[in-house]
Amino acid sequence: MKIIKAFFIIFLILNNADANDEFNNWLNSFSKFAISEGVSQNTINLVLKNATFLPNVIKYDRYQPEFYEDTLTYINKRVTSKRVYNGTRLYNLNKSFINEIEKEFSVEKELLLALMAIETNYGKYLGKMDIVSSLATLSFDKRRSEFFSNELLIVLKLIDLKVIDHKVLYGSWAGAFGNFQFMPSTIRNYAIDYDNNKTIDLKSINDSFASAANYIHKIGWKKGSPCFKKVVLKDNIPIKYLNTSAKMIKHKKKFKYYKKFIKNTDAIDIKDNTKIAIITPDKDIVDDANIFSPAYIVFNNYELVLKWNRSLRFALAVCTLKDNFYEIL
Repeated sequence: MKIIKAFFIIFLILNNADANDEFNNWLNSFSKFAISEGVSQNTINLVLKNATFLPNVIKYDRYQPEFYEDTLTYINKRVTSKRVYNGTRLYNLNKSFINEIEKEFSVEKELLLALMAIETNYGKYLGKMDIVSSLATLSFDKRRSEFFSNELLIVLKLIDLKVIDHKVLYGSWAGAFGNFQFMPSTIRNYAIDYDNNKTIDLKSINDSFASAANYIHKIGWKKGSPCFKKVVLKDNIPIKYLNTSAKMIKHKKKFKYYKKFIKNTDAIDIKDNTKIAIITPDKDIVDDANIFSPAYIVFNNYELVLKWNRSLRFALAVCTLKDNFYEIL
């Protein structure tokens, strides 16, 4: 892995000059496209023409921890006693408001705290990348060009509409912004000016918590329902039933069907008719991983966390931290 990473970095350096030239040509073409889609020339001149190619963004895209850390390592790094303490402190400082959000949107405060913790460590790590340049770089790159080109177009339109001030658009390498790391399409569809000050500030507690709760509520979150339960699989389970990718959770069946493949069914308190799926998140990531372990049965709420960040480990970490908060809040 280290050799491959070093080779990739050298490759980026050697090809950086060529990439910059190609990027600038691409940027001119995209500018024309954006104008044809309704973006103003003023926003193009003010924002898009200042975008630069960021080689580190490509590096980060290829080497995300979700793609190489085993599940237990990933979770243990993110679900810590310090995270629980800091989340509890944040809640106690904003208890009345956070309780109000929980009640209004029917989304547990524990989930909101967990999402904020895993995404930005409670707003401490919002990212320092120029979001427009990040999105432009990923749009120019061919791996997920269509997705990021759409996000870039949306953020330019949001700037045009003065929903977002381009001067504060600094965030993650992937173009996400604010305490809960909203992508531009998420801002457009779910962000709320909760305090009615005519500005959506996703770095503030008020707007960010309300927007996060609005988002997860509108995509179908069921308050009080579980995300996942860890299971011990028997080796007679057909491999086709094991989900190793977060792209689409398949083979959802009633729990009573899967019971014959699970050793610890007595420790799992769910109804037989509950629809579940099974994930084994290490199989496609870790060399020589045990195909049957670790394993989890997952529910609809878990899939909704995947919509936030399409990583099996991310969703497991969020839901694990959420459950930790339940014990103390």
